[in-house]
Amino acid sequence: MFAASRQAFPPAHLLSLAIAASLAAPIAQAAFVEDSSASLTATNIYFNRDFREGDGQNKREEWGQGFRLDVQSGFTEGTVGFGLDAMGLLGIKLDSGKGRTGTDLLPVHDDGRSADEFSRLGMTAKVKVSATEFRYGSHVPELPVVKASDSRLLPQVFEGGLLTSSELEGLTFTGGRLDKVIDRASTNEEDLVLASKNRRFAAGISADHLDLAGVDYKFAPGFTGRYYFADLDDLYRQHFFGLLSSHKLGAGTLSNDLRLILSKDSGASKAGKVDNRAINAMLSYGISGHKFGLGFQDMSGDTGFAYIDGSDPFLINFVQINDFANADQRSWQARYDYSFASFGLPGLSFMTRYITSDDARVAGSNQRGGEWERDIELKYVVQSGPLKDLYIRARNASFRSDFARDADENRIIVGYSLPIW
Repeated sequence: MFAASRQAFPPAHLLSLAIAASLAAPIAQAAFVEDSSASLTATNIYFNRDFREGDGQNKREEWGQGFRLDVQSGFTEGTVGFGLDAMGLLGIKLDSGKGRTGTDLLPVHDDGRSADEFSRLGMTAKVKVSATEFRYGSHVPELPVVKASDSRLLPQVFEGGLLTSSELEGLTFTGGRLDKVIDRASTNEEDLVLASKNRRFAAGISADHLDLAGVDYKFAPGFTGRYYFADLDDLYRQHFFGLLSSHKLGAGTLSNDLRLILSKDSGASKAGKVDNRAINAMLSYGISGHKFGLGFQDMSGDTGFAYIDGSDPFLINFVQINDFANADQRSWQARYDYSFASFGLPGLSFMTRYITSDDARVAGSNQRGGEWERDIELKYVVQSGPLKDLYIRARNASFRSDFARDADENRIIVGYSLPIW
């Protein structure tokens, strides 16, 4: 089964221009090829989510293997450099069954059974002038206003154009337009849809495109300020303000991650009212292999947090199962990380966190309630030998809610990335 749709490729004129420029002269062709790279990433995931109450499917359990081939060209010589990248994605079913689907590891057919395999191909044309680069085609963005989900066999992929510029020291500008998305367990390009978790907004409301622009500025040693603006056409506008800091304190390192996100309905407002202010703060202190963190997240306004369906909301308390982003919801996080390197076991690490919340307002009702989640993760990365950098992760989570379905979840993930050239 193979799928690659029209928008997965750059426009014909841009693609032709990139290829023609790369062949224009021997020197240009050499740079295009010699600076290229390729890698193959393999990800094996067993996923089990057991719902403890409520109606409907009581378990989601599947096992699959994913492959991602990334080929990146260099740029042609000259003032304007051209290049072309390719991303090949393949997912394979290892175990599933009717009544156990819905993990988002694999696509589900109309008869309720998961696909045996699925694949897609993305191409990206790129143009570079000085320290400014424009890319058109397939993207896996990690931005405060749109963060592709990458926690299954294959990543979520967005289509469109993005420009990044680092002409000024310490400052990076990012801007562009994204107009289609291919979700993690899909081969089909689809419109951008507003997420409707817990009925926060009407289901299935789509937008023509997402416009975005933002800057990251390192204005002092250890301090980075961030501002991003996004407009999901006729649905909402969003402003993101962030401050990252990290500096030595005593024998350890103190880190801060502060975020303020303002979301309001815009244009024709097909989703109705969007009105949310999200305050996020995470304070962490690391010393001698230990890292302690405390987080706070507060939702205010008339609605819950707005983001694109299938993507990862850029929130401190978006964790393994839940996002704690209902209207008026306040949540607190306590987190602990430990690296066993200081214990003589390099590559082995442990993480646990607990998030609790109150005062969440359920859309469409007068109900309010609390939620909590506890996550545990043990990870080992091979340090040497032929399997160097292969990793194994065991993840466990328990989620309880006054208004959503309780769940317990286990994931076993084995991953390896092989440089080809």
